[in-house]
Amino acid sequence: MRTDTEQTIYLKDYAPTPYRIVSVDLDFRILEEATRVRAQLTIEPRDDTAPGTPLVLNGDGLKLETIAIDGLPLVLSAYAADADSLTVVEPPNRRFVLDTEVMLQPEANTKLMGLYRSSGTWCTQCEPEGFRRITYYLDRPDVLAPFKVRITAPLAVAPVLLSNGNLIDKGDAGDGLHFALWEDPFPKPAYLFALVAGDLGSITDSFTTQSGRKVDLAIYCTHGKENECHYAMDSLKRSMAWDERRFGREYDLDVFNIVAVSDFNFGAMENKGLNIFNDKLVFAEPNTVTDANYHSIERVIAHEYFHNWTGNRITCRDWFQLCLKEGLTVYRDQEFTSDERSRPVQRIHDVQNLRSSQFPEDGGPLAHPPRPDSFREINNFYTTTVYEKGAEIVRMLATLLGEAGFRKGMDLYFERHDGEATTIEAFLKVFEDATGTDLRQFGIWYLQAGTPQITVSDSYDAASQTYSLTLTQKVEPTPGQPDKQPLLIPVRFGLVGPNGSEMSWSGVSGGTVKDDLILLDQPSVTLRFTGIANKPIPSLFRGFSAPVKVSSSLSQSDLLFLAGHDSDPFNRWDALQTVLTNLIAGAAQGRPRADSDLDGLRQAIVDTLENPELDEAFKANVIAIPGESSIGRHIGKDVDPDAVAKARHDLLVALVKPIEARLEAMYRSLETSAAYSPDAKQAGERSLRTGLLNLLVAGAGRSDLAEAQYNAATNMTDRYAAMALAARHWTGNAQALLGDFRTRFAGDPLVFDKWLTASAQASDDGVIERMRATLAAPDFPKTNPNRLRSLLGSFVMTNPSQFARADGAGFRFITEAVAEIDKVNPQVASRVLTGFRVLPTLEAGRRESGKAALEALKSQHQLSRNVGEILDRILGA
Repeated sequence: MRTDTEQTIYLKDYAPTPYRIVSVDLDFRILEEATRVRAQLTIEPRDDTAPGTPLVLNGDGLKLETIAIDGLPLVLSAYAADADSLTVVEPPNRRFVLDTEVMLQPEANTKLMGLYRSSGTWCTQCEPEGFRRITYYLDRPDVLAPFKVRITAPLAVAPVLLSNGNLIDKGDAGDGLHFALWEDPFPKPAYLFALVAGDLGSITDSFTTQSGRKVDLAIYCTHGKENECHYAMDSLKRSMAWDERRFGREYDLDVFNIVAVSDFNFGAMENKGLNIFNDKLVFAEPNTVTDANYHSIERVIAHEYFHNWTGNRITCRDWFQLCLKEGLTVYRDQEFTSDERSRPVQRIHDVQNLRSSQFPEDGGPLAHPPRPDSFREINNFYTTTVYEKGAEIVRMLATLLGEAGFRKGMDLYFERHDGEATTIEAFLKVFEDATGTDLRQFGIWYLQAGTPQITVSDSYDAASQTYSLTLTQKVEPTPGQPDKQPLLIPVRFGLVGPNGSEMSWSGVSGGTVKDDLILLDQPSVTLRFTGIANKPIPSLFRGFSAPVKVSSSLSQSDLLFLAGHDSDPFNRWDALQTVLTNLIAGAAQGRPRADSDLDGLRQAIVDTLENPELDEAFKANVIAIPGESSIGRHIGKDVDPDAVAKARHDLLVALVKPIEARLEAMYRSLETSAAYSPDAKQAGERSLRTGLLNLLVAGAGRSDLAEAQYNAATNMTDRYAAMALAARHWTGNAQALLGDFRTRFAGDPLVFDKWLTASAQASDDGVIERMRATLAAPDFPKTNPNRLRSLLGSFVMTNPSQFARADGAGFRFITEAVAEIDKVNPQVASRVLTGFRVLPTLEAGRRESGKAALEALKSQHQLSRNVGEILDRILGA
């Protein structure tokens, strides 16, 4: 049964509001017992609004205290107010000021949406619909207005008072209170509103823009954590400089503030001039965070800053357009990180994330287009399809148009739509107008769910020196979209000759080829290359030029040849991963593996490791063995996770044992006494060392090496890697290492998250009972999203053999946990529940066990709209 009202919102029903909000004045009086919010909204009817049209404002859990128009209180018959809406029955047919007052209880707000209190600090989260939990408002992204905000609070409890924009006044308010007055001159939707009040430490710096303006920068945090904020500050300044160089975008306010809070549903939020961050994406020092954490901090700091133009100055007309701001900004942060670090390695990481998270979403019951047509709960559409696939669509656009054409289109986008709430169609139109390119077929990427499957076949005629290459595209039906249209797919390619060099051709026919780019715009195309002296091996989708799955007739020897000779680093990596995946998947499905299958693979790994021209970070990715979830996705249906786990383990043993000594020698050669630095070079060396340790622990049982590294480690990257590998493979010393790690870092909640993640990934049958005990501990913070995601999210997404246990224990454990979490934080509960999207791929017994657990959740509990929607979509598959 359900408690929340179920209502489906449709894109086709979009219409502008009958009233616009001209300006917003907010007055917050924050006290320990409650917060009073007074809102003065200057409102006017649109030109086509009929006189007497009611004004309907959104609310969520509000109680109206007072209401007036132009200073005159309204009589009861003039309005209707309840927790979820405020209706002014017949507002003036002119510009007027609506004055309302509500009282809030931030301490009781466990949903962490609207105004809430986190570890003593008052803060807000308003995207997507949290502002309506603060005051009655037209809470939608196409209602833009400038904000002026006055905050009054006790000086002793909240000496720091922050909001959007520039600080224009502050002072004493009497009775131990003080105030700050903030003004944001740039019209914005309410989802970008932010407020922070608390007793916080800070670090400060400044940035001078390309036009010579000085911007004051500050990062606010828990007292005592100031020294852990410097890497975030450095990342911010590098992001600001990069956006000026790459996109010509200069920051527009006098100040830019970041606040780190410990209770946050998201990673971070791009509120105009006042970004609020989950503290795990700000705090960094070598003894408590890993290289991966440093990377994440750099990326997310950049992402939220880049939103200033792609999300804030230009925002979404409605939430169906969410990928307009998120996909574009993910593309921008990926490009920033590629320029700051290794472009090939960053591309590999981005594709790994896409394949592990978005491809399963696109191929299961939760599939939806990057721009959906309807939703019941918008929070459920903050997905990898919107973010990561949205970024891939922008990347394909840049590939099609070229660097100059893409920049020309982006410049026109900023010029034409600055200060507007706009749409995907408008975004594509600027590129059409800037370059003269017809993008109508390309636009289908935004409207169609599913991952395209590309089938490749080829032939060679030696007599005529003609090479034929056939590419066929197909997208399987997805929920609500049984019929699919052909997409415009950019295929960056090369033809690799027998000597490993690139082959040229004298002519090509049968399709559209521009330099090294094939434009696949039909269901099938056959290209004929003439002047080809020898049969080539095709290297397709270089740099992963489109988010597709590829099925080809390339043999293992062909793939190993590409792994050793392809000029495209991504395809070198992908070729070896394909060989590994095919061997493990085949064994899991009962196909015997010949010992000779491993000879070439083993040599390719050694050749890669010993190649001095390849950097260590790239080598680390090449030798990473595909995980069990990845193998399961490759198999696709009737997956037995136990069989996959066994096949993977058996391959590792067979692969590693003959070269154990060489791997160990390489591992030991990477030991260093150099002082820790998070720079790309050192991080790459540590990554390769961890990759070698993984092979030795998993394939040769060398838990002694893990324990030795753990004890000798001088940084969290090496210590955590050793402990996590022991836990994942549940070595004889795993329990001791986990216990030592928890004791050693008992006072740090963010390091506790690492312990939770490692614990949840353990492969032994005792993992579920240990997690139950962790959740049941009196001191476990059951309302903190970071803790819950680290334990439960890690379990459902990265431990398939235990989550999908044949006895159903994993499924039942998660649904029971979701039922409890849903009572206090529906967003976190629904995210955990998405792990059940794997059900359609599992063998019949596990499918039924999973469905039984979900049916019990549905029938035995009152559920939020967030959880209810995910549940119904999975069960309806």
